Amino acid sequence: MIIREARLGDASKILQLIHGLADYEKAPEQVVATVEKIEESLFCDAPVAFCLLAEIEDEIVGFAIWFKNYSTWLGEPGIYLEDLYVDSAYRAQGIGTALMKHLAQMCVHLGYRRFQWWVLDWNKPAIDFYQSIGAEPMDEWTVFRLSGNALAEFAKS
Repeated sequence: MIIREARLGDASKILQLIHGLADYEKAPEQVVATVEKIEESLFCDAPVAFCLLAEIEDEIVGFAIWFKNYSTWLGEPGIYLEDLYVDSAYRAQGIGTALMKHLAQMCVHLGYRRFQWWVLDWNKPAIDFYQSIGAEPMDEWTVFRLSGNALAEFAKS
């Protein structure tokens, strides 16, 4: 297995894995990403996110999509993991661990003291995995989101 940064030619496989993640999270109809959007977001001059890929025998089998965030309390950036996904045929082989470890090593190398992400509260396998690597749930926080019509309405109010 190798972990590598995604390249422009990987966009269609990244989208395929995104669809696999959406199926797993029981929300396949919510994916509106396209190969073109992925290329514009990840492979432009100023990317808004980054992608690590896991490969086994030249086949892409998992990804971690992340971006830099910022902690006002620490006064420094960190890494926010947007999505971690490993194809179901390749789970329980250490691929998710390798992707997470790579991101953790990036944090340490860059001097970032925070690496964070969200997980669906029903996703017990993921929660168990994250706790097994030493991550702690932030139970006192509630996630809020403005999107779609609510976002548009608030913006013009």
